[in-house]
Amino acid sequence: MTAPRITTRQGLTALSPAIMFLLLYVAVSIIIGDFYVMPITVALLAASAWGIMIDRKDTTLHQRIEYFSESAGHSNILYMVWIFVMAGAFASLAKGIGAIDATVELTLSLFPSHLILPAIFMASCFISLAIGTSVGTIVAIVPLVVELAAEGGGNIALFVATALGGAFFGDNLSFISDTTIAATRTQGCGMSEKFRANLRMVLPAALITVTIYFFLGRDIDLTISERESNPWMVLPYLLVIISALCGLNVLLVLSLGIVSAMLLGMSCGNIAVIECCRFMGNGVNGMGELIVITMLAAGMLGIVKKLGGIEFLLQRMTSRVTGKRGAQVSIAALVSLVNLCTANNTVAILSVGSISKSISSRYGISPRRTASILDTCSCIVQSLIPYGAQTLLATGLAKISPAAPWPYLYYPWALAGAVALAIILPSVKMKPTST
Repeated sequence: MTAPRITTRQGLTALSPAIMFLLLYVAVSIIIGDFYVMPITVALLAASAWGIMIDRKDTTLHQRIEYFSESAGHSNILYMVWIFVMAGAFASLAKGIGAIDATVELTLSLFPSHLILPAIFMASCFISLAIGTSVGTIVAIVPLVVELAAEGGGNIALFVATALGGAFFGDNLSFISDTTIAATRTQGCGMSEKFRANLRMVLPAALITVTIYFFLGRDIDLTISERESNPWMVLPYLLVIISALCGLNVLLVLSLGIVSAMLLGMSCGNIAVIECCRFMGNGVNGMGELIVITMLAAGMLGIVKKLGGIEFLLQRMTSRVTGKRGAQVSIAALVSLVNLCTANNTVAILSVGSISKSISSRYGISPRRTASILDTCSCIVQSLIPYGAQTLLATGLAKISPAAPWPYLYYPWALAGAVALAIILPSVKMKPTST
């Protein structure tokens, strides 16, 4: 049974909370030329209030607020809140006991300053490819990256953007990534087929990005002041990376990091238990704004979906499909716009998966190509929006504006160019694999 057609007026009304947020935060910040002037919390609060006000599907204000609260308190959102809390506690504790200082010194002893940026990007690519999650990669690498930049006088936003780009490399390619699983299952193709098709887009973009970071890194001269550090303090950080690479749940990874940091702090650093608790408390408190942003965005976007904003995009985008290239552009635009409205790349893929499969079948697009476009475009948008969970977590740990890394996110833009070329240029047929 097809959904009733949503009029343009209804659709724009449904999308208006998201449009208001983008105008208040992104457009105003661009006009002023400073992303620190307009607080993202205020923009989200205004958009959320507008969404509650225009929600006519519930008759009473109490019902509207209740639905907003249910969306904001969804189990997936609360799971992210747990990650934010644990990540803040670990990052603050690790810094307090000297673990990050020791790791910074070890890193600089292995890599000269001019190779730090390419090293960060490639390390982030490797970790994300191995563990299949951009959030887990950010948890593992961003605290070190932030400390490297802060201690050495580097650009924190640039360093964070470098790690963010690499985190989405694996999120897009890994066999165990939820986006890969969602894309291949909705299109009915094998993961290895999608991987090969995807690699043709991703690899050139990654090589271009490494080259950019190499040239940018030539002007970087990190000067870390010498200080006494215990090399054993590197262990909590190494434990986090190794356990993440082993595929452990991100909350378990962070728990192991916190426990090991406390034990080392007490045994090697003569730090009292109460002092360790104070470090963790400061870290958790520092995540407060991030949690508020996440829940406000989830509530607002829940109303957008309830009012039919997502369905409106699906109906309008699929009505103008013409030709094979047009079909691929339509699929790319669909998943990108839905991702913009949901701030979740897996949800975006699942939302447009069935209709994308219908479009690809009608115009003769291979399932592996469609799955690759879905996964890649959703990751591009997710890495660029300042209210995505990954950007919020990374910038929360770095204590910078969610929009601060945006000018330095070279990888998603290179990837967007690669996708455009893949759609425009004639595709080369792959040889059938032997069975």
